[in-house]
Amino acid sequence: MTKKVLGRVDKVNFPELKLNNIDVKIDTGAYTSAIHCSKIREEDGKLYCIFESKGHPNFKSEEIAFNTYTYTDVKSSNGHKENRYKIKTTVVFFGKSYKINLTLSTRDDMRFPVLIGRQFLKHKFLIDVDIENQSFKQNIIK
Repeated sequence: MTKKVLGRVDKVNFPELKLNNIDVKIDTGAYTSAIHCSKIREEDGKLYCIFESKGHPNFKSEEIAFNTYTYTDVKSSNGHKENRYKIKTTVVFFGKSYKINLTLSTRDDMRFPVLIGRQFLKHKFLIDVDIENQSFKQNIIK
């Protein structure tokens, strides 16, 4: 399998979350991938989320319910451990759909609402930090 080359940032789609052209940061230093979730609630065995961020106009969804979710511990670069919800959804890179695990995090203060970590990247992509938006540019050319 030939690996596609990603840059340090890109724009991708999350069709199941109804989010398109979302800014993502490719972070090989992070193990897990994370998505900003502005409102989270658990009720009757379901997880309800709203994906919304003031600084990102494309990053806005209605409330989405997840029947299946888990919890996981995530350790930040400063060593702080946090227990987060984890969901499974689909992300589209280069026109191809992939399953991805995302932890739900508060990323309002961050420049990118989504962080793509190496657990997802391995065996699929190579990273060149000198380039940007490779998947997004390919979709524009089509």
